[in-house]
Amino acid sequence: MIVAIDGPAGAGKSSVAKALAERLGFRYLDTGAMYRALTWLALHEGVPLDDGPALEALADATPVGFGERGTVTIAGTDVTQRIREPEIDAAVPVVARHPEVRAVMRQRQRALGREGDSVIEGRDIGVVVVPDAEVKIWLVADPAVRARRRHAERDGLGMDELAEELRRRDARDAPNTHRAPDAIAVDTTELSLPEVIERITTLVDEARAGVG
Repeated sequence: MIVAIDGPAGAGKSSVAKALAERLGFRYLDTGAMYRALTWLALHEGVPLDDGPALEALADATPVGFGERGTVTIAGTDVTQRIREPEIDAAVPVVARHPEVRAVMRQRQRALGREGDSVIEGRDIGVVVVPDAEVKIWLVADPAVRARRRHAERDGLGMDELAEELRRRDARDAPNTHRAPDAIAVDTTELSLPEVIERITTLVDEARAGVG
């Protein structure tokens, strides 16, 4: 079974997907980390970020790996922490916008998803990456709440700056952020993480039982 988790930045995708995968005993796949890892490697090796074919070749030659406890590796290097740095935040949209890069990543994501029960989170997961996912969740949250969550994750940025960053990111990500027609919306604004997990777990149980 595949559970697809989509939604805008700050809606809680990563936290929810990780906790849900642990609750269900599923593999957790962070598709955004794959683009971040490729971005880190491109910067490390001096590959121009505006060169789609070169980035495609780099992605094809150096698959991203996922280990236990959420570790992310590429080219034999653990980049779990490095891919969350501000430099990667700024550069990853440039890398991810290349169609040839997205094609390589989507192929890998589908292959990983087929290896067993998985929770896959990112953008366009339920629409493009795994449109046949048995459960599709669309996470949303109030913009102010999303900014507060980002503030808890980042050092050195004020709330107003983070709110503006999210606004710009929403506009930038819009072409690759689509809700699948059969996705179930879960508003996390006033829900705790355990409450969100409980709600989605119920949906997974219903899908397994053929309810709905």
